[in-house]
Amino acid sequence: MNFLFVALGGALGTMGRYAISLIPVKSAFPLQTFVTNIIGAVLIGFITGVVSHDETVSPNTVLFWKTGVCGGFTTFSTFSLEAYHLLEQKSYLWGGIYIALSFVCCMIGVFCGKRLSLMLKG
Repeated sequence: MNFLFVALGGALGTMGRYAISLIPVKSAFPLQTFVTNIIGAVLIGFITGVVSHDETVSPNTVLFWKTGVCGGFTTFSTFSLEAYHLLEQKSYLWGGIYIALSFVCCMIGVFCGKRLSLMLKG
């Protein structure tokens, strides 16, 4: 049954990721992946915060959201490939900015998501 919750959440997450990838952006910077990963970081931070303060959340719900939706939505492999391509193309500035900003912004995103869950808890 756990696999079903992960699969359903993963399907929802991948559809969301694909929808963002369809937004037309012309840039040397991989903006869609960057935004997707930040949204995913905020979401997983929020989910973690909610679960840590609400014992009534079922383990299946956590699997659905954290492993399924967030796992299907975020794109570490795509991030890695895009960073590699930027560096391979000798676009060291954009590559470095992309790597650094992705790490920093996603860490801030997790923090903000957890704080948001606390604010909504009241």
